[in-house]
Amino acid sequence: MLRPLQGSSWPVKRAPACFKPGPASSEAIRYPPHFRAPAFSGVTRGFFSVKIFYGWRIVFAGGALQFLQSVLLNQSFGIYLAVLVEERGWSKTAVAGAAALKSTEAAVLGPVLGWLVDRFGAQLIARVGIVTFGIGLMLLSRIDTLPGFYAAFVVVALGASMFSNPIVGVAIIHWFEKRRARALSALQFGAAIGGLFVFLVAASIQAFGWRATLLGSGLLALVAGWPLSRIIKSRPEDHGEHVDGVPPALKDDAQPVAAAPARDGFTAREALRTSAFWYMGFGHAFSLFAVTAINVHAVTHIKEHLGYSLSLATLVFTLVTVGQFFGVMMGWVIGDRYQKRFIAAICMLMHAAGLLMLTYAPGPVILVTAALVHGTAWGLRGPFLQAMRADYFGRSSIGVILGLSSMILVIGQIGGPILAGLFADWRGDYYMGFTILAILCGCGSLFFLMAKPPRLRSTVG
Repeated sequence: MLRPLQGSSWPVKRAPACFKPGPASSEAIRYPPHFRAPAFSGVTRGFFSVKIFYGWRIVFAGGALQFLQSVLLNQSFGIYLAVLVEERGWSKTAVAGAAALKSTEAAVLGPVLGWLVDRFGAQLIARVGIVTFGIGLMLLSRIDTLPGFYAAFVVVALGASMFSNPIVGVAIIHWFEKRRARALSALQFGAAIGGLFVFLVAASIQAFGWRATLLGSGLLALVAGWPLSRIIKSRPEDHGEHVDGVPPALKDDAQPVAAAPARDGFTAREALRTSAFWYMGFGHAFSLFAVTAINVHAVTHIKEHLGYSLSLATLVFTLVTVGQFFGVMMGWVIGDRYQKRFIAAICMLMHAAGLLMLTYAPGPVILVTAALVHGTAWGLRGPFLQAMRADYFGRSSIGVILGLSSMILVIGQIGGPILAGLFADWRGDYYMGFTILAILCGCGSLFFLMAKPPRLRSTVG
């Protein structure tokens, strides 16, 4: 039965007979004319109006930033390298040294940037990084000497590291728990898709020259990156939100999660004392033996030693990007359902198999298969390792912990290209070098199998 409120025509519903009013309740449940759902509710007014959890907005903005960095720097660096070698007459080793410099800089600055993110938040660091990155690209467009090239590239690399995947990933780790692997996998979509648009950079270089392309890239980074960086928020608690968008009182505590022992969070010093930190670090580094060796030397191997055309070698790199995209999609589906260390171990075996197929490919079909297998492992493994560290060590010092991990990764980032190059100079081809790196990558799967979740009490006192 409906009756109007006193002084209002808005109807109220009489409470059912089984409802016994208490001291603080009333017989009628009143709904004000401008009733709004609670803040934690996913639905706002309107039948089709749905409130999106702010964490997913951060994922979108972070993915867009990774797309920019992938197109403007990471995937297009090889194009600039070839142009500079041809136009300026610099050696390949001298120009390629910038890639090693970028990896070294990321390893050295990793702990510092991690501390800054934990202290000041990911948004501030990302905004400074975008500005530095854009200015660096514009400086790079004006260089005429090799020292000037290195000086400008240091600025570019510094800016790129400040809005890279680990930095944005720290913010996402704070916003997600139950769907953390899914969110981090979604973050990788930007980097994966970016590889498909590198042809635009190549077309711009052919049409306008490398200087104009770098200048335009710097302006694009500033114009597009600045508003995207403003979307990133560090912690949901600082903005009246909750992890996963659900208040703690409404969470199902009956379901155990892998991070239960480390839910309160390890300090960086406590994490360093665990074997899991080192096992994950070395496993991650061993995966980069294959990734970096393929990125630097695969085209030369396919063209000069396997005897295939340059167009097929370029297609292989495109298919690696396609495989990476597929791996990210797989991570979206299975990331929060299975133990991540077992999936990471399987990815290591896929990296090894892909590199071996690439090394001895008897035909184009095997070469295409190698690219897809390697790319899938890359796209699936990358986000899992960030989520795995967050599951193991908690959120409190995750920025510093990820930064310290980057110092171990430099083993694979620099070791892969150098070892492959040394064996190529010694043997005249890449067969032995690639084979050894594939074996190392396969053995690296054991590190993940041994990386069991640590217990916080075992690292204290």
